[in-house]
Amino acid sequence: MGFFSWKTQDTDKSIANHYSKKPVFSVTMTDNKGNKWHEHNYEGYGEFDGKDFYELVAKMNGKTGRDAGINIAFSKKPHIQPNLTEDYEWEWVDEHPKTCTAQGFFYEEQWVETFDFKEKKPYTYDELFKNRDDDTNND
Repeated sequence: MGFFSWKTQDTDKSIANHYSKKPVFSVTMTDNKGNKWHEHNYEGYGEFDGKDFYELVAKMNGKTGRDAGINIAFSKKPHIQPNLTEDYEWEWVDEHPKTCTAQGFFYEEQWVETFDFKEKKPYTYDELFKNRDDDTNND
């Protein structure tokens, strides 16, 4: 399963998930009725304070279920979406949050540091995974 992330609508900051090297910050998801969900430690899967972003998209558009919400969110048909902001007092506006292309995790600086692209040398499997405690191959 991949990560879902967006940029906050009030500060245009990428909503990093807690697996990333970027620090997480509090994000408020607001629906068109003024309901709010305040997330302090985003995990990257579209859930804010126990409420799924895509299930809320579906509900806001008269449907039910996460799959319906994903289909609505990625369709070109007119629809509404929750707002994602740092400001808890934000009042909902009819604008979609921008998708974060880094998915809240795949930030360039994280991969440059991890894979040392500055050296531009090929890495062996052992070099890439030297700090990984992987005993899954022991039969």
